[in-house]
Formats: sequence, structure tokens, C-alpha cells
Amino acid sequence: MPADLSHEIELSPAFHDIDLMEVVWHGHYLKYIELARSALLQRYDYDYPQMRDSGYAWPIVDIRLKYVKPAIYGRKLKVRAEIVEWENRLKIDYLVSDAVSGTRLTKATSIQIAVKIDGWEMQYVCPELLWRKLGVEPPA
Repeated sequence: MPADLSHEIELSPAFHDIDLMEVVWHGHYLKYIELARSALLQRYDYDYPQMRDSGYAWPIVDIRLKYVKPAIYGRKLKVRAEIVEWENRLKIDYLVSDAVSGTRLTKATSIQIAVKIDGWEMQYVCPELLWRKLGVEPPA
């Protein structure tokens, strides 16, 4: 297993992300984890443009969020994304925390599958290119 398949970003919720209760509206967490997911995959030179150019679409087929505590306007957040599965699907776990205190705010998981663009056929094993990009060994 590779030493580290994770990446962390820091962000500050914008004023327009706040709801009437003066906390980050729950729907914006999807945007935050997407920013972290994209930054993680950029680290391996396999973000959306590279996915498309390699002949695969990677739709998200499942996403789950567990809200623990609210994020508040003006408080910096850390969003950590980690690839935890890559053989038959791309599963990424996320942790959103307060950047100063480290308090856990939200946990999430996304699952993407490889779909060959030419014919739109779902792949049951991730393309070997993903394995090479991540620096992991393909299945024998």
C-alpha cells in the first residue's frame, strides 16, 4: 500500500455559504469536499481533464455525509481527502475540521466508478492508468 494517498486543503466559508442560523448551510459541504477531492486527484495528475483525456468518465455514484458540529462563518476549515479504495471503484473518505482547534465537524465518503467514454460501459475493475498514477500495484 502506498505511504500516503491523502491531501488536505484549507478554506474559509464565504458569507454567502451561511444560512439564517449563522452557520454553514449543509449543502455547501459537498462543494468543500469536491474542492478537496479535486486537489487530491490533481496531486496524482488525474483530475477531471486527465480522466476525460484517458477515455474514462468517473461519475460519483454514492456520497454520504455525517454532520457532527456546524462550521461557522469566519472560522478556517481543513478538508482532508484520502483515497481508501481503488481496485474496483474509487472511494475517498473526507474529514472537515476546524483549522484552529482541530474539532471534527463533518465526515464524508464518495464513491466513483470508471465508465469508458467510448460506449459508456461501466468498468468493474479500475483502469490500470489509475493504478500507475497512484503508484500502486494492479491486481495480478
